[in-house]
Amino acid sequence: MKIALACDPAGVVLMPAVKKVLEEKGVSYVEFGISDNDTTRDYPVFAWRAAMAVAKGECDRGIILCGTGVGVSMAANKVDGIRCCCCSDAYSIKMSRAHNDCNMLAMGGRVIAPESAELLVEYFIDTPFEGGRHQRRIDMFELIEKGLPLE
Repeated sequence: MKIALACDPAGVVLMPAVKKVLEEKGVSYVEFGISDNDTTRDYPVFAWRAAMAVAKGECDRGIILCGTGVGVSMAANKVDGIRCCCCSDAYSIKMSRAHNDCNMLAMGGRVIAPESAELLVEYFIDTPFEGGRHQRRIDMFELIEKGLPLE
């Protein structure tokens, strides 16, 4: 598994915790922001970079960080094929993976502690998609992206 990682300045506080879990699990990752070469600090840019890597199949999933997790999740979800969940609790990430096959996790550096981020990343990596009746709903997301009717 390969993870796309991105954060803005407010999400940097969680990055060591995220990397720790990925490294412990032997999961590779690619970083899409922030670097000294960036001329922007705007979170939509970093979220878009990571989301595009997931959408194109260059990465299997993505983890994106900002102050609340909300802004980066909104930006990522504009990319076709992305199902990004903004989570700050274990139940939400478990259900987002099991029922919604979320392929990106957004978290906020001003919302959760690094220890909580570690747990959420573990669940994001380890929780499988259940498929079954949930796949039909994922298929509906794709119809929405294409502007097609659901009924």
